[in-house]
Amino acid sequence: MIKPLYKLLSVLLVWTAAITLPLEDPCLAAENNLSVSEKLTSQDWPWWRGANRDGHAGKVALPTKFSATERVQWKSPVPGRGHSSPIVVGQRVFLTTADEQASKQLVLAYDLNSGKQLWEQLISSGGFPAQNHSKNTEASPTIASDGTQLYVTFFHHKQIELTALDLDGNKVWKINAGAFDPKMFEYGYAPSPVLYGHTVIVAAEYDGKSFLAAFDRQTGNEVWRTARPASISFSTPVVAHVANRDQLVMSGQNLICSYEPTSGKLLWQVEGTTNATCGTMIWNDKMFFASGGYPKQETIAVQADGSGKVVWKNNQKCYEQSMILIDGCIYALTDKGILYCWRASDGKELWLQRLAGPVSASPVYAGGHLYWANEAGTIYVVKPNPNKFELVAENRLGSEAFASPAVSGNRLLLRVADGKGEERQETVYCLTN
Repeated sequence: MIKPLYKLLSVLLVWTAAITLPLEDPCLAAENNLSVSEKLTSQDWPWWRGANRDGHAGKVALPTKFSATERVQWKSPVPGRGHSSPIVVGQRVFLTTADEQASKQLVLAYDLNSGKQLWEQLISSGGFPAQNHSKNTEASPTIASDGTQLYVTFFHHKQIELTALDLDGNKVWKINAGAFDPKMFEYGYAPSPVLYGHTVIVAAEYDGKSFLAAFDRQTGNEVWRTARPASISFSTPVVAHVANRDQLVMSGQNLICSYEPTSGKLLWQVEGTTNATCGTMIWNDKMFFASGGYPKQETIAVQADGSGKVVWKNNQKCYEQSMILIDGCIYALTDKGILYCWRASDGKELWLQRLAGPVSASPVYAGGHLYWANEAGTIYVVKPNPNKFELVAENRLGSEAFASPAVSGNRLLLRVADGKGEERQETVYCLTN
């Protein structure tokens, strides 16, 4: 009688472990949720700041010296105006744009190898806000993709609309994610959608019913909704596995906030940065780092364990752009065009170098080099070094650069513009060695 019971108990233990392990092992849970989809590959740049959500592209061989005629695999015109970054899924490049004269918002697809435009999908018409900030556009959020569908957010008709398309541009579903009607500061909308597990997460903050909300990727049905303070801010949240758990974090509203990404429940918050921020937070295994913004300027490091401890802070700001963390050092190209290197552990300034601002684009780190553009179209290529500033190249592409780069294999993709007024033309470049 003992042996059959022992065998039954063993089977039950194995079966129970098989069910509970993915929930109890935080590493497995993080891997399952943060990876989002097996459809994505190492060559994809599927959402804002890349697959790792931190601007890192890995050990790839990208050109360091380039121009509008050098190292160009292809370049293609982009109709309209937008500051969204390109994304790459499979052999296609996707981005959003807006025809401001006709009040139309669109998604475009290009062939990764040739630059040929494959399709154009109209998402919405009319309902543009009466005013927007001169540095913002009606197509600033970057698309997110799980390798099967594209998730796109646009602001129009006093709402944030979330649309799912397949990779051929066919509409799968479209929903009103929530009201958005800023009155105090009519500066438009900017946060990009964030993918986590089976959901797509949308942020919208203004002097009204601000929110974070998650929607099922397959159906568009709401999964959870969390209220945010009623004041304008523009940061894209990010999900990171820090302090042994997945955390959905964002700055703005004079707070650093961490949420449980499966429920939207507030985990912890710490006073810091300023009222309005635009950049996405960065992190290491113990801390989160944020910078902003308006009306004051501050960069801050906080413990990620919910203790509320502020490890260090200074009075510099990256308002629109995000920072980047490389080998224990934070690199921050501030609004004024000064590149700082701070030690992440204690905030010690290791060096600074005056470049040229203003700056809106966020950086990428690829092949041992840091690529960072200012608004005038100068792309700095810097070799990260905690001991000194090392400029590798200073390139010029277009006369205006607000969008952040994308990387796919040995390709660097940049969205820039030339000219003013009616002569203004946007172009997406694919650069390679």
